Amino acid sequence: MKGVLAAGAATAGAGLLATRLSAVSHGPEEKSGRLTPGDASILRFLAAAEILETDLWQQYNELGGIQDSEVPGGSGSPLYTDALKVLDGDMDQYIHDNTEDELTHEVFINAYLASKGADTVDLDRFHTLPSSKATGAQQIGRLTNIMQLTVDTTWWTRYRSRTKNPDFGDTFPQAIPTLAVGQHPAIPRSDDDLTPSDHIQAIANTAGFHFGTIEQGGASLYPSLAQRVTNVEVLRIVLSIGPTEAMHFQTWQDKAGNAPALTDPKDPALVFPNLNASPLGGEDFQTNLIMPEPTVFLSRQLPACSIVRPTGTKGAAMGALTFLTAMGLFLGQSKEFFSFMTDLAEDADEARRDVE
Repeated sequence: MKGVLAAGAATAGAGLLATRLSAVSHGPEEKSGRLTPGDASILRFLAAAEILETDLWQQYNELGGIQDSEVPGGSGSPLYTDALKVLDGDMDQYIHDNTEDELTHEVFINAYLASKGADTVDLDRFHTLPSSKATGAQQIGRLTNIMQLTVDTTWWTRYRSRTKNPDFGDTFPQAIPTLAVGQHPAIPRSDDDLTPSDHIQAIANTAGFHFGTIEQGGASLYPSLAQRVTNVEVLRIVLSIGPTEAMHFQTWQDKAGNAPALTDPKDPALVFPNLNASPLGGEDFQTNLIMPEPTVFLSRQLPACSIVRPTGTKGAAMGALTFLTAMGLFLGQSKEFFSFMTDLAEDADEARRDVE
């Protein structure tokens, strides 16, 4: 399965997902109301994805963003915020705005489903994962775990390739190979993580690359599923939200390039290299490149084109879920959670464009 999100992580994630789902049955079919079953299923999967995104972004905002009435909760961690600002002086504002965007996406999609008489998505019962114990974080149940991440950074090399596209089965090297193995915190787990300075900077660097990893997935997911939508209004929703995910991704790709080279003193296996040096570096890998290089699209016989990639639609929803699972985002979640999310993904992938 190529899936919607690149990768090597997908195979490992599929195995993990299968393990989590053993002996778990799916629930009853959801109501579609005045939508086609396929359109309702696609919107429900996207709503669930946005709820999960909101959950992880809220954790980032509580410790490293701006806390206000638009994105309530948390009181900030000054040392973590300062480490994020090494990547860009406006990181706290960008984190806040990304968080607000995802919150509006989940609320809108669920409200639209309800307006059409279709079942909505509620993940409240799965808020069971622990919060960071660092000063500034709310002590509430979470859906996602961003303290034990295995971060796929192949998006860095994929969007700089002029000859390859994951829709053709092409694979790409990791920009930060040591982030793609082991488990790494992207927020301080407690105040013990705030020192020494290179350790909290490594955590901030991890966050910076994780931001890009998450948002490149959203940038691909929306056009991938749009190809299965029937209703023009539903298509308008998908095509209107998707580009905002691409805007997020471009922002984070730019900021990740500013991550300082260092070795984590508390985890010497985690090394952030100089991205402008070999084996990367050079014209196609300089860190200030934030727009997709033209590459092969639809056919290798056609001219290169600057595109979002991948956008293959087969297995798109399950590919996204598998990818998120492989990065450790759901470590500690229940079998019921994996069963529920898999049911949503399977339904979305079964959607077919029909003539109204």
